[in-house]
Formats: sequence, C-alpha cells, structure tokens
Amino acid sequence: MKLLNSLLQKSAPLFNKGGRFEAWYPAFDALDSFLMGSRHTTDSAPHVRDAMDLKRIMILVVMALIPCVFMAMWNTGYQANLALQALGLTSPAGWRGTVMAAMGMHCTPDNQLANLIHGSLFFLPIYLVSLIAGGLWEVIFNLGRGHEMSEAFLVTSLLFPLTLPPTVPLWQVALGISFGIIFAKEVFGGVGRNFMNPALVARAFLFFAYPSRMSGDTVWVGVDGLSSATALAKVAAAPADTPLTNLDFSWADAFLGTIPGSMGETSVVACLLGATLLLVCGIASWRIMLAMLLGGLGLGLVFQLIASPTNALINLPFYWHPVLGGFTFGLIFMATDPVTAPHTNIGRWCYGFFIGALAILIRVINPAYPEGVMLAILLGNVFSPLFDYPVIQANIRQRRLRHG
Repeated sequence: MKLLNSLLQKSAPLFNKGGRFEAWYPAFDALDSFLMGSRHTTDSAPHVRDAMDLKRIMILVVMALIPCVFMAMWNTGYQANLALQALGLTSPAGWRGTVMAAMGMHCTPDNQLANLIHGSLFFLPIYLVSLIAGGLWEVIFNLGRGHEMSEAFLVTSLLFPLTLPPTVPLWQVALGISFGIIFAKEVFGGVGRNFMNPALVARAFLFFAYPSRMSGDTVWVGVDGLSSATALAKVAAAPADTPLTNLDFSWADAFLGTIPGSMGETSVVACLLGATLLLVCGIASWRIMLAMLLGGLGLGLVFQLIASPTNALINLPFYWHPVLGGFTFGLIFMATDPVTAPHTNIGRWCYGFFIGALAILIRVINPAYPEGVMLAILLGNVFSPLFDYPVIQANIRQRRLRHG
C-alpha cells in the first residue's frame, strides 16, 4: 500500500491544474480517493469538522444493501431450483448449467450453497452490466465537465439490479441504467442535482418500454417451461372472499422473502438489517420511514374496513401490505434518498405519509398494476419541494415577526 500511495502522489502533478493530463483529473481523483481516501483539505474558513462525508455516506449505504444482495442471490437461486425440482431436473439449461456442473453441484432447493451460487449467476451479470454501462456515462459526463467522480453511482448501480426480475435481458439493463443516469441525473447537473431517484427512473423506463419483460408470470423464475406469479399478483388475482390461508405462501414467507419477486425486494428481514445500519449511522431519515409506514398501514386499514365483494386487495389485512412487493425496500432505500427527499422535518413527515398512502392507493384501486411503490416514490420526488416550501415560508414569517 505504501508503494501504491507513493506512486499516486508522484503522479498527482500530471493530473492537477496545468499538468499534462489535466483533462483526466476526475478519473485520477476517483481512483486515488477510492484506493487511498480523499486528500482534499480545507484551506480557508469556515472549518467544519465532521467524521462523515459523501464518500463515507455512500459506502455505508452500499454496506446496508449487502443483506439484500445476498438474499437476492439466494432467493433467486431458491426459486429457480424449486422450478427445476418441479420439472424433475437437477441442472439448468445453458451456460448456468455448465457452471453448476463444473462445480459439481446439483440444483436442489435443499442445498443452500447451490441456491446462493445459482442465484448469483443471475444477479452478478445484471449488476456488472449496470455498473459498467452506468459508470461509463458517469466518466464521460464528469470528464466533460471537469467534475469529481462520486461514490453515489455505486449506490445507484446496486439499487437498480435489486429492483429487477432475474430474467431481464442484459441489453435492457444497460439501456435502463443509461436512461436513468443521463435523463434523471446528468442533464440536471450531476450528483446532488437530480430531482428524481435515477435507479427508480431507470426501472420505470424499462417497465413502460418493455412491460412483457418486467411484469407477468414468466419473468420471476429463471427456468424455461415454468412460471410463477409474485405474491401481490396472486392476491390480486384471487377471488375477494378467498381466505389468505388458501394461498401457497404465508405472512412469514413474505416477511422472510422466500417468494418470487424483484431480486432484492422480497425480504423484509434483509431490508430491516440495512435499515438498522442506516439509522444507527444517522444517514437515513427515520421520520420518512415511519411516516411512510404509517401512511401505508393507515390507508390499508381504511380499505380493509370498507370491504369489497370483488377486490381481494381491498380486503387484504393492513399488516400484509408492508411485507408484499417492494414497499419495505422502497421505504428504506428509495424514499429516504437525501437528494430527492425534503430537508425539513415537517416536510419529511408529510412526504413519507404521502408516498405510503399513495403506494397503497395505487396497489388497491388498480389491481392490474398492484405494485405502486415505484410510481408513488417518483411522484413524491416531484412534489418534494412543495412539502418544504410552506415550512420554510412559515419560518421566514416567524423570523420577520421576531426581528421586526
């Protein structure tokens, strides 16, 4: 490490202002800060001392997502191995079967290591394409503007694959992340200037551009010849008077995440582990999380009391809503994005409650599209400044009264 540090320090003058490779300074600075830490120091007042900076915040968010990543790989493999077992097979077709055979593993759902490895063969290619394609656009725009590289993209490139089904084509992954980075972030100036979450914009683009690859029963299990609907889709398609005990999954299954769905969104347990780290480190807003949960549970209870002879989602007990779909994942990792969320405490309460209630409203009223969390958060991003505006104006009026 000392040799690498010395090499980087000797190379720095070539990339600094006036150096031969000045135009490439953002790329050099990104490599240097990633490997050795930031070397920037404040040379004029005011001096603010704080152990937390953007780099540490983004790295901690990535660490908080690790439980969701492992659950994404394990559950994707588990669902695929269940499908293979139903078809009487012990190995998948194509290159994944070749890899599993080379490792001497049979794809059975009882083999936890086989579940993890088989699932990783779905998740890792998607993640690498997201990282490379999106990272390329980040480098191009930052070099063109002379901006520093930010670790924020590491979060976006990881969030996006976790919201996708395991069977999404890789070229669509590259197209989606490119759209999200360019049109939801870079056109507005880059890091910290986007008014919508780039990962969610990328996901929404793929959903509306290629709906057959992002919804339906055939996209959630990576095995040809067998399909399986998500838990939300099964509830939406069931008769209104069907007891929940007749479904092929329980509340505990939905809480643990052993059900089909977007790769990183199924497990509430994994999301809560990440939430613990974010809250302990003071990175995510507990007000947004709690308000969104209360908004979702509150409207879910209202619908449950109304009851319906035709809509099973209206009759769904309110405590089921947080464990189905991407509600908890969106609550913890998407709605709390510090760039797109309000900055006042009252604004955060209103913002979270608005998103939670709207997500359940979309889910229940439109059973053809039971997953409303993505659209609810994007709409919340758009209205985010409006939640702050009256609070700020009220504070200005109070200060005017105090100071004449």
